[in-house]
Amino acid sequence: MAPPSVLMVGTGEYTTGFVGGGASTSDKKVGVVGLTLFDLRRRGKVGDLSMVGVSGSKFPAIRQHLQRNISEAYNSLDVSFTSFPSDDKVDPEAYKAAIDALAPGSAITIFTPDPTHYDIALYAIQRKVHVLVTKPATKLLEHHLHLLSESRKHGVFVFVEHHKRFDPAYSDARAKARGLGDFNYFYSYMSQPKSQLETFKAWAGKDSDISYYLNSHHVDICESMVPDYTPVKVTASAAKGTAVDLGCVPETEDTITLLVEWRKKSDPSKVATGVYTASWTAPQKAGVHSNQYFHWMGSKGEIRINQAKRGYDVTDDNQGALAWYNPFYMRYSPDEEGNFSGQTGYGYISFEKFIDAITALNEGKVTLDQLDQRPLPTLKNTIATAAILHAGRVSLDDGGRSVEIVREGEGDEGWSLK
Repeated sequence: MAPPSVLMVGTGEYTTGFVGGGASTSDKKVGVVGLTLFDLRRRGKVGDLSMVGVSGSKFPAIRQHLQRNISEAYNSLDVSFTSFPSDDKVDPEAYKAAIDALAPGSAITIFTPDPTHYDIALYAIQRKVHVLVTKPATKLLEHHLHLLSESRKHGVFVFVEHHKRFDPAYSDARAKARGLGDFNYFYSYMSQPKSQLETFKAWAGKDSDISYYLNSHHVDICESMVPDYTPVKVTASAAKGTAVDLGCVPETEDTITLLVEWRKKSDPSKVATGVYTASWTAPQKAGVHSNQYFHWMGSKGEIRINQAKRGYDVTDDNQGALAWYNPFYMRYSPDEEGNFSGQTGYGYISFEKFIDAITALNEGKVTLDQLDQRPLPTLKNTIATAAILHAGRVSLDDGGRSVEIVREGEGDEGWSLK
């Protein structure tokens, strides 16, 4: 069977590294999605590639950017792709024509503003096209549940791109937590510098918030570590002021904290506390693009992980500061033959896991139920995360009131907020 064709929906920083007319100033100067898929095509794991945005006029500059920064950097790596819409058109619904051009069993990646995920994913699912969607899969719990139902109906795989699951330290911690007794406490922090608000200014505070964008990582990690617990209540609080001073809309929060009560499914008298904090107003010269750490405590032990500073630091006179890099996520240095060599990065592995899963599914070697039984961030395995993030937004919008997460029965459909 031929490898699956893949459509990249969204042309921004994460897909191409192209932002505001040039390479991003973040740690994703050549993107993640495009580079990974171009390399997977070189390795024979994917077939035809295409890309869709809203404005076709960006594509000539994107192609030049990819040619200069990827093809010329990695041994003439093929960066060709079919684009939608045409270079002289603007079409917010161009994704429909792009998806219509795919055969059933193909796939799309969705890296677009959060409110668009549901409509794009649903359109693909109903045409029997597999979906990898950036986190959060949807902003609303009911949309998440509907996508799950539709994916089952049409027999396609939907994978939420929670790449921190494949960070080797986080993955190992998840396994070790199973032997450390009952869940008791989890605290996490994740941040990015204020410069990210320049990249996200078009949607920050309008279409989504920093909790959906960054807290989603650690909420998902916590959910994956404690499958025998369920969240029952969320209370959110936020700091404001810095993002607004930088030109964001007045409702933009700087830092959001979610306080979550978890209860053991088999014994509701056993209660645990989760505290998840995310910020996009960290200092510009913090030395890391993303601070990320957590503390997990159980009845028989605890785990602490700090993934910001990994024992690898570089001082560069051109930057004027000490910087800590994270090649464990995406390694951009070429190998001894000049090829891209980041296949062991957990950012890359996340996409390869998805491609391997849909290839096996297309070939009849695995079922959707079997994929859900693996520790993969499938729609079924991320329902609690969707509920927590949605409840956090409701709590903030309602002045910080506590929002209950109600689950009726053991099925996937019985989740709601109150």
